[in-house]
Parts: sequence; C-alpha cells; structure tokens
Amino acid sequence: MEVVGVRIEMPSNQPIVLLKEIDGSRFLPIWVGAVEATSIAFAQQAVEPPRPLTHDLISLILSSLDSTVSAVHLTHLQEGVFYSNLVLTDAQSNEKIISARPSDAIAIALRTDAGIFASKQLLDEAGIEIPSGEGDDPSSQSNEEVERFREFLDQINPEDFLG
Repeated sequence: MEVVGVRIEMPSNQPIVLLKEIDGSRFLPIWVGAVEATSIAFAQQAVEPPRPLTHDLISLILSSLDSTVSAVHLTHLQEGVFYSNLVLTDAQSNEKIISARPSDAIAIALRTDAGIFASKQLLDEAGIEIPSGEGDDPSSQSNEEVERFREFLDQINPEDFLG
C-alpha cells in the first residue's frame, strides 16, 4: 500500500489517512486521531520538528537497539476498528510482531521506510474501488484519484464502515 495522504472528512472534521493499493485501484480510508494525522503528514512532507515527536522517538529507540521495522501489516476490521501489526527485526534477524494502532504503525512505517501491507480480507471488506480512467495522464492521475476520493468522502460517514 502507499500512503496517498491525510485528509479531513467534512462535516465532522475527522482526519482520515488514505492508502492505495500499489498494483490496484482500491483505496483504504482509515479514520485517525489529530495527533497521528499530524505525525503522518509531517513524515510525508519531511518536516523535522525541533524535538522528536512520539513516532520519531520510537524510530530512534528501535534504531539504537539495532532493530528495524521490516513491515506493517494492516490485518482486519472488527466492529469498526482497524487492527495492524508492526513486524520488527533485530540484528540477529529475529522477528517480533507487535500489535499497534494502524495510525501509529503508518506513522512509524513512513519514518523507517517500512512497507505497508493490507490483508486481502481487509481490502475486500473496507477497500473502496475507484477505478482510473483509461488514457489518463500518469502525472495527473494521483491528483485525480484524490479528487475522486474527496467526492466520495462527501457522501459517507464513519458509521458506514460498521458491521
């Protein structure tokens, strides 16, 4: 998955992180908190605050312990709540899987260049198909996808994703 960006859903003013399949046309919107949305946006825009934010600190701690985030797995949706795991690898190539909120996992993945993956089950359940038009100019495709998604957001509420 690739992180398209953070948007504000109106009229609730709720931040959403928008992910897109790299080799597909489905998008995955995840409602997140304001702090996490800011952290994700900062990482995408390469903004370096004067003091490390929580996700920066976590990345620095992992690095100092010779561990890396090898992947983030967005696993499932249960009662309207998204779940994910961080896959950590230490210097001896041992893997540890840690449950994390998707917003935190995405913010950390962006800082550590870890891949973000979504399960087929999750994409089938919560993914939104927004097909690209044939013959689109590739340079404008991303902006068009975001615009189509904004139009979609105008018509939904977080409750639409519940059971």
